[in-house]
Amino acid sequence: MKERNEYFLHFLKGIAMGIGNIIPGVSGGTIALITGIYERFIHAFRSFDLPAVRMLLKGDLRGFIKHTDLWFLTSVFAGVLVSIIVLARILGYTFEYYPVYTWAYFFGLILASVWYVGKTVERWNASAVIFLLVGVAIAAGISLFSQATPNDNVWYLLLCGVVATCSMMLPGLSGSFVLVLMGNYELIFVDGVNTFNLAILLPVAVGAGVGLIAFSRLLSWVLRNYRNVTIALLTGFVIGSLNLLWPWQRAVYNEAGDTIIRYKKYLPESWSAGVVWTLVFVLAGVLTIVLLEYLAAKKK
Repeated sequence: MKERNEYFLHFLKGIAMGIGNIIPGVSGGTIALITGIYERFIHAFRSFDLPAVRMLLKGDLRGFIKHTDLWFLTSVFAGVLVSIIVLARILGYTFEYYPVYTWAYFFGLILASVWYVGKTVERWNASAVIFLLVGVAIAAGISLFSQATPNDNVWYLLLCGVVATCSMMLPGLSGSFVLVLMGNYELIFVDGVNTFNLAILLPVAVGAGVGLIAFSRLLSWVLRNYRNVTIALLTGFVIGSLNLLWPWQRAVYNEAGDTIIRYKKYLPESWSAGVVWTLVFVLAGVLTIVLLEYLAAKKK
């Protein structure tokens, strides 16, 4: 009974992580840190190594399950999956009927993330500043010159899956934010999940699995040896991406009217209740990050 209750608790924590993974600006890694499962989560994925493969080949299933902490991972990912499915339907509704308010909330999340990601840079030396500017230039370049439209190419979806897993391994970095930057956020988390489109979801899932297992060690090594410039680069990405999340934007379609070719930014012509509510949602996004970071610091 005690074990069953423990796994149910991990399931609930997985639901919280799923919410963090699907909302741009909120890091699934931060949620894992707050709920006290971050180190166990990372350790479980690092345990998918050669000894684990040998156990499988020998048929030692019990040893494999214990070595990889498989029941823990299963309960967490079950919660992640449930929350993504439920929240994707909610976002599908808000993007259709309240797109400005939805983007405003996301804009507030990313705006607040600039400070919280940037303050983790230990030394703002010349190298850190250069990498910050490089990150800003790359993200701003993508947002200005890319059409930022959905891309359902299999290889691109695989890459999206790999990138999205970063949010599970790096507190403060939102994988869904990077998907917004890559132009595939709505395609994956709204269209793909709500219609259960396996042509979209399977490549993303494969990429996510490869990313979690293969890159958990690489990311750990990069952060251990080049943490300062890496975090500075990520901060630059966050700053440069704000243009993509500007609340007041409307879709521009092709001549047939069935494909979005770009998003046109605009400023509201006058003050109105809608403008005030948009600013309220921006503030709500900022306060969400402030609260999460406060809870994470308290947990640490």
